[in-house]
Amino acid sequence: MTDVQGARPQTDRGRGRRMSGIGRVLVAVYGVLALAAVGRSFVQIVSKFDQAPLAYSLSALAAVVYVLATIALVRAGRGWYRAAWATIGFEFTGVVVVGTLSVVFPELFPHDTVWSWFGRGYLFIPLVLPLLGMWWLAVHRPARHETDAA
Repeated sequence: MTDVQGARPQTDRGRGRRMSGIGRVLVAVYGVLALAAVGRSFVQIVSKFDQAPLAYSLSALAAVVYVLATIALVRAGRGWYRAAWATIGFEFTGVVVVGTLSVVFPELFPHDTVWSWFGRGYLFIPLVLPLLGMWWLAVHRPARHETDAA
């Protein structure tokens, strides 16, 4: 289906609506969290990795996940949509697992990670953000005709 100019119109489920309103805020928060996690993990690994290698490695993993989630949320297409689900699902699992372990076995994490105590060092945003992201993705699925080249 095309409009008068011959271009395919934005669908309610395509990138047009996914990247508007709250979707833009979601991407912006993911972007800020990605920058914060990259910066934090870089400083931790460079300056004091030997003090808490597990915690700092998990912070680096979180940083990579946030960067990939941000890119996947911005990009159009079914492949990127699936990538967004995978990264955000992994993020949520990481927050729950690392958060639980940091509460039950605090000796495993002598220094905080991004996901320690369910993200309390980041105002619990790491716990809430993937829930919002998964809801947003569920509501804004790509149209059937939308491909990775779209």
